[in-house]
Amino acid sequence: MLGSTPAMCRNIRPLFNFQPPATEAEVRAAALQFVRKVSGSTRPSRVNEAAFARAIEEIAHTTMHLLDDLVSSAPPRNREEEAAKARLRWKKRIAQARP
Repeated sequence: MLGSTPAMCRNIRPLFNFQPPATEAEVRAAALQFVRKVSGSTRPSRVNEAAFARAIEEIAHTTMHLLDDLVSSAPPRNREEEAAKARLRWKKRIAQARP
């Protein structure tokens, strides 16, 4: 789907251009969410555990390379400010959902 902008899974957060940079744990968590979404399973069966784990490691590894190679002319975003904005958006969604 290159060229289109479908909605991204809410559990996978942008990791690029933050100060401080994304940690390996954040990248691995995003890889885990991606594998869960693609596989349709939050926990693999025993027979699929190795494939599930391998996919997570490979995606995390590739993601770290991607983040290392990306370039931006925009100033890095502040994690705390972005988290505060996200909390505000969440509160607005909740307020709108209440009767």
